Formats: sequence, structure tokens, C-alpha cells
Amino acid sequence: MSRILYQFPISHYCEKVRWAMDHKGLEYKLKNLLPGLHLKTTRKMAKKSSVPILVDTHKQGGAEQIQNSHIILNYLDETYPEKSLTPKDTELLEQALAWEKYCDTEIGVHVRRYCYHYLLSEPNIVIPLLAHNGPWWGGFFLKLSFFKIEPIMRKTMAINEEGANKSEVHIQQAIDKLHEAYQKSEFLVGNEFSRADLTAASLLAPLIMPTGYGLDWPEKIPEALQVFVDKNEVKLARIRQLYQDHR
Repeated sequence: MSRILYQFPISHYCEKVRWAMDHKGLEYKLKNLLPGLHLKTTRKMAKKSSVPILVDTHKQGGAEQIQNSHIILNYLDETYPEKSLTPKDTELLEQALAWEKYCDTEIGVHVRRYCYHYLLSEPNIVIPLLAHNGPWWGGFFLKLSFFKIEPIMRKTMAINEEGANKSEVHIQQAIDKLHEAYQKSEFLVGNEFSRADLTAASLLAPLIMPTGYGLDWPEKIPEALQVFVDKNEVKLARIRQLYQDHR
């Protein structure tokens, strides 16, 4: 049996899956891809070109290829039910899935666009993050082709100043909502750590840059990002604590 996760190390959606498998104590290998070149691999494996994609080869010889962090979390809890992240109680299940969907759409997409808007203007910062633990030539390739890759990434993910400003509003609203929820309870759903907490923390992680994420974070980030993080330091404290306690 073997498990291979095809991913971008920088991706917070991939972090959702890494954290879930680590939480369950599952062994797996990482296949780190480079932006742009990843299309040659992912288009052969799935209908969409996005990562994460988990390939799980069973003892019987069959292989499952699962794409999308939400679907992969479902698969992991169904296939490896130990240390489940999905509540069994119907009401709690609905709450957990609702929180996950909210975080995926109101945090994940917007944190990605907001952070990339500033990071793509700093190639010395973003290239090592994109090339982390990839092929040895990855950094050289990205440096040489960055002038082509940057505009493609911006166009594909609608990354521009107007979009970044809109995303900042979405992120702030989400941080406020999560902070309010965590003021009332240690966890978002019930009395246990669940996929709701894992998703919220994973998708906000690029803002707090936790050690458990697996990246060599830069010592300094663009000023606009730092100002936003500093402004929300208190409200992000619970997210940091989730990493310390559960990652």
C-alpha cells in the first residue's frame, strides 16, 4: 500500500490534506509540483488541473485517485476511520460541513488571491516558496520563466489590486466570524477538534506562517500583509493555538 500526494507545498488546500493524514498517522509521500509544469501531470490524472490529488494504492492492487481537499477528507475518514475528523452526530456533521464550505469559499480563495497579489511582486520571496522541495532545478526554472508565470497566475486567479481589496474584506469578515465563534467554544463544532477547525486553521495559515505547515517561511513579508496580520493578531491567536495543539 502506498499513498502519494501531488501538491504545491505553498498551497493551503494541500495543507488541509497533509494535516488530515498526519492527524490520522498515515504514511504518505509528497510529489511537489511546479506551477505551470504541473499541468502535464495533473491533466493526465484528473478532469481538472488543480491540486491536491491523492493517489492511494491498496493492498489489493487497486488505486484511488482523489482530487479536491473536501473530497479527499471525506475519503480519508471513510477509508481510515480511526481518529475521524468528521462528526458522527447528524447535527454536528451538518455544522462541520457548513463551516468547512464557508472556510473553503470565504477564506481559502481569498487568502490565496490576497497573499499572491503581494507576493508575486516579490520574486525573491515567492520563488523559494513555489519551488520548495521540488526538483533541484525548480528554482532556476522559476527565476528564468517568472516573467511568463506571474501574469498567467494573476489572470487565472483574478489577482489584481481591486480583487485583493475585495478579498481583504472577505478575509476580515471571516476572521471576525471565527473569532466570535471561538470566544464561545474551544472548537467550532461540538467538544472535539474536527475538519471544521482543521480547515479554518489550514486556510488562514499563510497569514500566520506556522512551523507545522512545512515551509521555510520568509523572515520578512510584504508590508501590506504584515500590517493586516498585526491588526488581527489577537483574533488569530486561536488559529495559532490550533497549530500548536493539533499539528
